[in-house]
Amino acid sequence: MPEQLPITTYGMDILRKKVKSVGKIDVEFIQLVENMFYTMVNADGIGLAAPQVNENLSLCVIDISYVAEYKHFKPVTLINPVITDKHGETVREEGCLSIPEVRGPVTRHDKIFLRYNDFNLNELTMEADGFMSRVIQHEIDHLHGVLFVDHLDEDEKKKVASILRKIKKNKITPDYPLFANMKSVSGF
Repeated sequence: MPEQLPITTYGMDILRKKVKSVGKIDVEFIQLVENMFYTMVNADGIGLAAPQVNENLSLCVIDISYVAEYKHFKPVTLINPVITDKHGETVREEGCLSIPEVRGPVTRHDKIFLRYNDFNLNELTMEADGFMSRVIQHEIDHLHGVLFVDHLDEDEKKKVASILRKIKKNKITPDYPLFANMKSVSGF
């Protein structure tokens, strides 16, 4: 049975680290993927990167089928993903399970091409556009230590600064478990 993992939050060191490539798929890794999907769904998320569950691995899981207009999309596990090309730009509001109660406008590429590995570590390619493109870019940012709030302009950063301070001090209580032992990093 999958396990609900606590989610790391803004201010924790692991969210600012560049991750390690996945070089081996074993039972523990497959269990981690199952736990990540379970955690994401139970936190009402649509994407989750390994650093968000305190794992320093190049791994993210995505399932946008919970959004009505994307119910035909199948869940995706991206192992060692790399964006190889991008086109167009669009600005939309984003949020993040690691930064509860914060939302803001982020500019992302409208269409991306990427390569990633499957569970046999075979290399695959994917083209994504629109909403799926945004979600993938958001999750891959996590693999490079970048958070969506890093993309906000200065005025937007000022608007969310007090909430970010509360998150760093563990003074928020979303409907899903969080890591309680916060470590400070540079921020707002």
